[in-house]
Amino acid sequence: MVLLILACVVSGFVISCLATAGMRWLAPRVGLIDQPNAARKVHVNPTPLGGGLGVLAGVVLPLLAGLVVVTAVASGTLSDAWLPAVLRDHVAGVLSKRGSLAALLAGGLVISALGLLDDLRPLAWRPKLLVQFLVAGGLVASGVRATVFAQAPWVGDLITLFWIVGLTNSFNFLDNMDALSGGIGLIAATLFATILLTATATPHWFVAAFLLLIAGSLAGFLVHNRPPAKIFMGDAGSCLIGLWIASLTVLGTFYDEQQAGRHVILAPLCVLAVPLYDFCSVILIRLKQGRSPFHADKSHFSHRLVELGLSKTSAVLTIHLVTLMTGLAGLLLYQVRDWNGAMVVMAMVLCALAVVGILETAGRQRRESEKRT
Repeated sequence: MVLLILACVVSGFVISCLATAGMRWLAPRVGLIDQPNAARKVHVNPTPLGGGLGVLAGVVLPLLAGLVVVTAVASGTLSDAWLPAVLRDHVAGVLSKRGSLAALLAGGLVISALGLLDDLRPLAWRPKLLVQFLVAGGLVASGVRATVFAQAPWVGDLITLFWIVGLTNSFNFLDNMDALSGGIGLIAATLFATILLTATATPHWFVAAFLLLIAGSLAGFLVHNRPPAKIFMGDAGSCLIGLWIASLTVLGTFYDEQQAGRHVILAPLCVLAVPLYDFCSVILIRLKQGRSPFHADKSHFSHRLVELGLSKTSAVLTIHLVTLMTGLAGLLLYQVRDWNGAMVVMAMVLCALAVVGILETAGRQRRESEKRT
């Protein structure tokens, strides 16, 4: 297990770090620059975009290399003697996931390309949303679907569709301060991988390895994105990470009848509570003000914390810690045995978000009061 974790994290980190460094050099030369905009952005200097392509490389290249090795082992071209015993038993299982892997990579490439186009020249939100639904629909058709224990298959398919599109946009919404979206993606991917490797009766190596590659790649990107950021992820990266994490939470089997009850299907909601909270609260604020829910502004969770008096760095750190806290509650679900215990855990998560909501609302109201006076 340790060798798998190191191989995934280190390879993702190194490739992403190097590729992102390359994008820092290339982006200004092709016009891939994020210009300051006081109305909806917090940075004050023109900053290269395209860091998401570094993250993409950090995940895709090791995955393809691993698939080549596994295929060679399965065909007998390459001896499996050098593989750890725990991995030899899963070669056939990895090969059986090739269809899901192809769908995830194809969907990720489409979403990343769409985001790159949007980074180069802003696109209208309606066609972007349409493409996201088409990609999500393709993933569902390929087998990336949740049953949520419903008798009718279409119920799980519909929930999966909106889950993928919602999280794709949630991570895009969060990409508004240095190290914010990337840090949350790193925390979420690490926690999900931890659950799949330690909390279920049988470790889910394929999905966990994918998540660990995402975590390593995001760590490599954050080397360049830590405050003050030298490069931004852009829509090419934030939408990609949202799509992949959403899809992998569906592919990963969080429910294990040998270990815990059905209540553990709530684990993804705990781990991703902050992205979902930001997404829903921002949409509600914009609709309340009579604006489009996809009209960019400074109404995000992070902006509201800054209005409360926190520095941008402190606001990002606060959101990371809240994400870690709610994510650990997801791990705690595996220590309770029934829905009663699960409801207590979920109540803890809701209370944490409620406290944050009360504080940030107070900050916004105070600022609006100061403006009126």
